[in-house]
Amino acid sequence: MNLTADSIIIYVEIAVYLLIVLGIGIYFSRKKLNSSEYFLGGDKLPGWVLAFSERATAESAYMFLGAVGFIYLAGLSGIWLLSGMFFGVIFSWLFLSRRFINERKKYDVYTLPDYFAVKFPEHATIIRLLSAIIMGAFSLFYIAGQFSGTGKTLYSISGIDITWGTIIVAIIVIAYACMGGFMSVVWTDAVQSALMVLAFIIVPIAAFMEIQQSDLSISQSLASMGNGADQWFGGLSGLALGAMLLTNFSWFFGFLGGQPQLSSRFMAIKSEKELKTAKWVAFFWTIVVYIGAFLVGILGSVLYKQDTITDSEMILPYMVSELLPPWIAGIIFAAILAAIMSTASSQLLVVTTSISEDIIHKTFGIKAKESTIVKISRITVIIGGILGIIISLLSDSFVGGVVGFAWAGIGNTFSVVVLLTFFWKKTSGIGVIATIITGFFSAIIWTLSPLEAVVSARAGTFFVCLIVGVVFSLVFPDKKAVQQAAS
Repeated sequence: MNLTADSIIIYVEIAVYLLIVLGIGIYFSRKKLNSSEYFLGGDKLPGWVLAFSERATAESAYMFLGAVGFIYLAGLSGIWLLSGMFFGVIFSWLFLSRRFINERKKYDVYTLPDYFAVKFPEHATIIRLLSAIIMGAFSLFYIAGQFSGTGKTLYSISGIDITWGTIIVAIIVIAYACMGGFMSVVWTDAVQSALMVLAFIIVPIAAFMEIQQSDLSISQSLASMGNGADQWFGGLSGLALGAMLLTNFSWFFGFLGGQPQLSSRFMAIKSEKELKTAKWVAFFWTIVVYIGAFLVGILGSVLYKQDTITDSEMILPYMVSELLPPWIAGIIFAAILAAIMSTASSQLLVVTTSISEDIIHKTFGIKAKESTIVKISRITVIIGGILGIIISLLSDSFVGGVVGFAWAGIGNTFSVVVLLTFFWKKTSGIGVIATIITGFFSAIIWTLSPLEAVVSARAGTFFVCLIVGVVFSLVFPDKKAVQQAAS
């Protein structure tokens, strides 16, 4: 690896960023955190910070690498992927966030599994245990996807071996998540979220200026790709068009409350005033980043033909290296790492709360001092992080594929449980259990079957779970509901 003045600048900026997030973790590790603060912030976090955190956590490596790479290949029809995600974000903040706040305060819970268990007390133990195990298991794949993204990004920047790049950044993520829990993760997310916005403003502008200077035609370049890239519906019609739209729009369903790393941000908001601020921050952030991501993918396909880039998910890092001076490129590369690290750290907390709070504390009823619970949680973060590294290094999957699989297994499964619990009074404990089990097997079987090539497991899992949840709730109503109906 040859060091030049330009590369040194980039390395120094990335190193400074990594030291900043590590410093935030160290700062909160010096505070005496109780379990409420470690798991959910203890009502001490402002709404705008939680909004930044929710947005940075949601978009992750998928937005910078997976989504941009998909648009780079698909062209204009890639807008439908972002549309599904956009409407999911808007729906969750408008119709679910306030309900999460109220339900968390009403039932005094920190996690989704605990909330489901409290809502259906007749089947509390099995619901809590199933939810925690499945969320924790799929979160490990989510973490692995993020760690994989860090290795690929560092390799594209500097040629650092993917294995070592993955391990180095993963250790930093594990360290600050372990030390400060939810508090440090959310505050580091705020820094990371700001960098992400900056990246998706700077890169499209630089790409457009390069297109103008090179006298390239955007419309002609898209038409020359030959795969319907210059058409909003990708040149498709009939069933093929419907399948394409449903597959891309299926990301919408995962935003409907079922992602524990996102719903925890809603639950942590302390007041109506803070919620109003958080909503506007989230809306503005989403609009800027999604427009920027779309433009990066489209303008990238104009500047660099598809045979130029071996791995389409690396188009954004490639553009940064080619178009920007090193001192700006270093900031943008830090933003890419920020997106990846924010989601990885949040998913580590999902694993932690699933094991230490939902399984050890609540399911098995093991009581301990606040300090002991926090220690157990920190150990769990370390173990979960190590497992994530191992899965990442053993998997050859693209970031988009791994994240899509985990999205179906967690988001599109538990979104159904959240919607039924929030909005349908006939939902029963058996219905919830059946939904969770169905979602687990559906995500795996559908992803591995030929059906995945037709319609994504994200859409399939959501609708299969919805049908199962409704049917089983009607056939096996809770005893309390039956008694009320009879009286």
